[in-house]
Amino acid sequence: MILTGIKIIIAASLLRLFSADAQARTTKLGAGINYLSKYIASDSFILLKQTCNDLASTDSLYCRALNYTDDDYSESLLNLTFAVIPYNNIPVLLPLLKLSVNIPLPSSCDPVFYRKNENLPSKLLFDTPPDSFGDKDKLAHFFGSAYLAYISGIFDFTEIIGIFVEEFEEKFYVQASIDRRDLFADYLGRLFGMGLKENKHLLPSEVLVFYPLTFIRYTL
Repeated sequence: MILTGIKIIIAASLLRLFSADAQARTTKLGAGINYLSKYIASDSFILLKQTCNDLASTDSLYCRALNYTDDDYSESLLNLTFAVIPYNNIPVLLPLLKLSVNIPLPSSCDPVFYRKNENLPSKLLFDTPPDSFGDKDKLAHFFGSAYLAYISGIFDFTEIIGIFVEEFEEKFYVQASIDRRDLFADYLGRLFGMGLKENKHLLPSEVLVFYPLTFIRYTL
């Protein structure tokens, strides 16, 4: 499922609130997205995926983001959120107007964007769908929720956002429906964002491995 338009709107709003120069910050975000997208599209990242699993390659991507921002955790999580979105627009259905419109998202240029999408880690959870797309959309949920949790510090607030977003997607996104696995990814992302406040050495894989427990907790 497409990463939440609501989360993106919230992130953009936070940028304007916390930045004295919104335009400069937006340009900085674009540079971060391009840098990480090119890394995911690179031969070195392809080779990495051939020699380790997708959880390890996700850790590598996260570490690369931190290195790029000189260990600015909020900036890294925001850059990652947009860089791993496997879409460059959000199709939104406006029921009252009976119109479908595409809302563009920040992304790299088309050749890099398409190759990046091919290389995104896709086998992240034990119940990953067997198709080629797999869990490619779950990273955006994970890092987006981690970003919101890290900058807000209010766990329940990000949980409410995640639930509201799923409802929003079902009503307004073309061919969208509530996906509990998206909510699980959101939940793990929140854990990661909050965990980073206490342990700056925490890696995404160390939280994503708890997915089976999350699955059992909310499905049984």
